[in-house]
Amino acid sequence: QVQLQESGGGSVQSGGSVRLSCAISGYTYSRNSYCLGWFRQAPGKDREEVSVLDFYGSTSYADSVKGRFTISQNNAKNTLYLQMNELQPEDTAIYYCAAEASGGYCYGDPDYWGQGTQVTSPH
Repeated sequence: QVQLQESGGGSVQSGGSVRLSCAISGYTYSRNSYCLGWFRQAPGKDREEVSVLDFYGSTSYADSVKGRFTISQNNAKNTLYLQMNELQPEDTAIYYCAAEASGGYCYGDPDYWGQGTQVTSPH
């Protein structure tokens, strides 16, 4: 059973930066393994995909965060990061770490979710 735990959220002034971390346990890094990613849900809105990283190292970003956010993973493959720069009020949301047991590619349908961490960038 994969378990995901986010950390690093908080209130960050507009234009500032923050890095989210996701500790991954119960996870065996092997071929044909997982897609990992970050999703977010703003008040009154549906949850949306922010960025994903497939087993082969390919990344994808929502248009709204391209050039500002960077997804990465540590060498031990047990921590996922989201570096968020140039934060805007529209980035205010609960951010979730997710894993998809997809054979390594990303299909936008995670099987495992973290509890979420709040990121707030006030006007």
